[in-house]
Amino acid sequence: MANIAGIVVLCFLAVFLGLASYKTFREAKEVGHVARDRDTITIAGNGKIASKPDLAVVNLGLYSEGKEVPVIQDENSRKVNAIIVALKQLGIAEDDMQTSNYNISPKYDYTDGAQTVIGYTVSQNLTVKVRDLTKVGTVLSQAGTVGANQVNGVNFSIDDPSELEIQARAKAIEDARKKADELAKAMGVSITRVVTFSENSSSMPTPPVYTFRAEDVAAQAPDIKPGSLDVEANITVTFEIR
Repeated sequence: MANIAGIVVLCFLAVFLGLASYKTFREAKEVGHVARDRDTITIAGNGKIASKPDLAVVNLGLYSEGKEVPVIQDENSRKVNAIIVALKQLGIAEDDMQTSNYNISPKYDYTDGAQTVIGYTVSQNLTVKVRDLTKVGTVLSQAGTVGANQVNGVNFSIDDPSELEIQARAKAIEDARKKADELAKAMGVSITRVVTFSENSSSMPTPPVYTFRAEDVAAQAPDIKPGSLDVEANITVTFEIR
């Protein structure tokens, strides 16, 4: 019995070593060779959802020049404070106002090759989020009235586009599947499953930036049209076919 058991063990060992050697041989032959791809088709899908913007970002600027920096700074500070008070009275929260630029620069005179400082300029920008879009024109008008001498633009956006991005992604997936079905039908094959999936970042096209002269907005509240925006998703799906 002992001899039979030994023979059985030796047989199993021989089979195991044989399979291991064969596997090593196959792997050595395949080194440097790309594995055979599945039979697949790769399709791009696009989804787009149109929506009304719910946020306007207004960039207000103040520019002053003079001989002495402290005097100009004081003038700018008074104007900025007046603008902030006016915006708060319109219901703009303090957290929605941010100083986005503050710059002091010398002014030079160039005469006969000589450079001379003849004064200084102070420029300051205030970025304001306006959540009630019916007040955008009034914000511009009030800011110009109390001292803003630059309006660098109004930009409309969607404050939280996450739900719209989900909807756009669903439409993109539906679009990719529809295209894949049409292509598979034309080729006489069938789709079995999804192999890979990738998504480009959802995007909102940058809407037009409205610009105005400060004297115009101070004279009267301009009529601002927010229009609509598109939230877009782009995906790439690889399907296995047979």
